[in-house]
Amino acid sequence: MSEKEVSVRGMPKCGRFWKTPKTKFSSINKTKGLKLSFERKQKLREDIKKTRELSRTLINERNAENEARKERRRENIKRRAENQRKSEVVQVIKNPAKIKRMRKKAMRQIEKRDTLNIK
Repeated sequence: MSEKEVSVRGMPKCGRFWKTPKTKFSSINKTKGLKLSFERKQKLREDIKKTRELSRTLINERNAENEARKERRRENIKRRAENQRKSEVVQVIKNPAKIKRMRKKAMRQIEKRDTLNIK
């Protein structure tokens, strides 16, 4: 029996008379999409290409700004550390026996430095 022929159906086994018979998904008529003209398709493609290019340039600009900001921050940190090293007050301990006699609190403040490179 084909779908076009209407047949009288009896009472379903489950008793639910309001249920309609199921059809296979492949048998459903699908609508074909709108047929666009060639010029319209070309215009759509161009618009998509332009928007992609614009978004790419915006992303590149943002990345460049972030990179510049990171570089500036690195330079500032480096400069700050250099200035701190220059401004340190250094006292050379010539007698190593002094270190042995120091208290713990005084020992914590001692830091090794290369005094030859300080200008």
